[in-house]
Amino acid sequence: MRIAIIGGGFMGEAFLRGILRAKLAAPGEVAVAELVEAKRAQLKQEHAVRVTDDAESACIGAEVVLFAVKPQDLPAVARGLQGKFAPGAVIVSIAAGVRLEDVRRATGHRASVRVMPNLPAAIGEGAAVFLAAPEVATHQLDLVRRLLDAVATAVVEVSDDDSVDLATALHGSGPAYVYLVIEAMIDSAVRMGMKRDDAQSLVLATVAGAARYAMESGRHPAELRNAVTSPGGTTAAALAELEAAGMRAAIDEAIEAAYLRAVELGE
Repeated sequence: MRIAIIGGGFMGEAFLRGILRAKLAAPGEVAVAELVEAKRAQLKQEHAVRVTDDAESACIGAEVVLFAVKPQDLPAVARGLQGKFAPGAVIVSIAAGVRLEDVRRATGHRASVRVMPNLPAAIGEGAAVFLAAPEVATHQLDLVRRLLDAVATAVVEVSDDDSVDLATALHGSGPAYVYLVIEAMIDSAVRMGMKRDDAQSLVLATVAGAARYAMESGRHPAELRNAVTSPGGTTAAALAELEAAGMRAAIDEAIEAAYLRAVELGE
């Protein structure tokens, strides 16, 4: 598979790492277009891929063209590449808030896919939602799925842009919610006398282990919560405080606020 990545920043490099790790393409089959010279040098040294400051050059012969540029930069970058894509190429955009039709209009290429990944893609443990245009052929969709599988452990196809916006609020912004909980748990333990390094080690292992066990067991989160909660015990006391503080409602309102903002950004 020949792949062009337009934008070699954090998420562009995250996808690059996944591509090479999964052996979707050899380093010589990947071209990264990046304007910052120091970043180009780092990508070439670490990954041995072809780097260029010319996006058009990167797209030559590419079966997949991944746009990993900032949302506000996508229209101008994409318009400059209209007519430069291989006829059988599929365009993949990970620009948050940019609707699929806007991607197709900016690129002038109908076979396009809108993707919402998230931060853990950097270590191949992300989640991703995608929306494919009707013109995306079956074999092109297979390429996109393989690309997303290289950076995500959960990949979900949706049927409209509103669903992508909702997913943006859920898993796109979701790591920030988790990090806030992690931060609060660590700070609480430190306040009560635990060493910060010890608290951080325990909290990170707890969060990672709880998520992994939920994934592997397949049990409902409520069932798992109940398994930890003894009547009248420490966990029951803690959960009562969280419920009284309105934690469920706060999370619900946070995700709705993120969704509404995602919709607003796409208008």
